[in-house]
Amino acid sequence: MKKALITGITGQDGAYLSKFLLDKGYEVIGLTRGQSSENLYKLKYLGILNSIKIIECDLLDFPNILNIIKKVSPDEIYNLSAQSSVGNSFNQPIDTFHFNTISVLNILESIKISNENIKFYQASSSEMFGKVKKLPIDENTPMHPLSPYAVSKASSHWLTINYRESYSLFACCGILFNHESFLRSKNFFIKKVIQDSIDISFGKKDILSVGNIDIKRDFGYSPKYIEAMYSMMQEETPEDFIICSGESVSLKEIIFYVFDKLKIEHAKLVIDDNLYRPTEINDIYGSNKKAKEKLKWNYDYSFMEVLDMLIEEELINYDK
Repeated sequence: MKKALITGITGQDGAYLSKFLLDKGYEVIGLTRGQSSENLYKLKYLGILNSIKIIECDLLDFPNILNIIKKVSPDEIYNLSAQSSVGNSFNQPIDTFHFNTISVLNILESIKISNENIKFYQASSSEMFGKVKKLPIDENTPMHPLSPYAVSKASSHWLTINYRESYSLFACCGILFNHESFLRSKNFFIKKVIQDSIDISFGKKDILSVGNIDIKRDFGYSPKYIEAMYSMMQEETPEDFIICSGESVSLKEIIFYVFDKLKIEHAKLVIDDNLYRPTEINDIYGSNKKAKEKLKWNYDYSFMEVLDMLIEEELINYDK
C-alpha cells in the first residue's frame, strides 16, 4: 500500500485529494496546524476523517518535519499548505512570504536528507504570472507577480525546480488557476458571492458588497483538478503543468448569473472601493494543452455549470 503525506489536509484541495487517494487504496497521513472541529469539517463532510491519520505539525519547524517524514516514510508528499489569500498578503506580507517559502524549503530539505526517492508535489499558483503580455498563459510564460502572495508562490515554485535540478528529486509543480467547490473557504470570492446571495434570497442580508468586478479570471472545479495533481505524481519524470479551464469569465458576469439563478435584483450589488486591491490583474487565463496531452487529463466544464453545482450544494446544506 502506498503512503501519501498531505500538508494542508483540512483545506479544500487537501480534503478532496485525501478522498481521491483513499479511493485509490493509499494510506493517507495529513499534517495540520490544529485539529479543531472547524478545521476538520471538510474531512467530516466527505466522510473520510476516520480513515486518515492526522499529525499536528508546524511547517516552519524543520526538525519536526524531518522527524515526521523519517517516521512516516511516505511514497508521495503533496504540499498544499500556504497562506493562500491574495488580499491578506497585502496586509501580512512578511508572514505570507516567510511561511509560503520556508515551509517548502523545510520539506524539500527533509526529503533530500531522509529519502531522495520520495515524490514531491508543490501547489503553485497562476497568480505567479501576474502582469503578462500574452494570453493564454502556458508553462513557458514569464512571471511578473503582482502581490506578496504571488511573489511567495513564485519563490517556492523556483525552490522546487532548484531541488529537482540540483539533487535529482522527483519534485513537480502544479500551477493551478482558480478552482472552486462547496468546500472552498469563506474568504474566497466565489464562496462569498454564493453564500451572501443565498442570504439575500432568504432575507438575511440586504446587499452583496464587493470590490473590482470588471476583472476576469480562469475558474474551474476543484475535484477535477485533484485528478491532475495525482497524474503528475505518476509520471516517470517530474514536470510542471498548468491546470486550468482554458477560458476566463468576468466577476460581474458570475455575480449576475448567481443573482439571476436565485431571482435577486441586480440593484442588490454594491461596489465598495475599500475592497479594491493595490494592484490587480485585469484578465488571466491559461492553456491546459500540456496537461491534456501528457497527463491525458480531461476537463470540459464551463464555469456556469460549476456554479450550478455549487449553488445546488450550498442550498442543500443551507441553515435556514
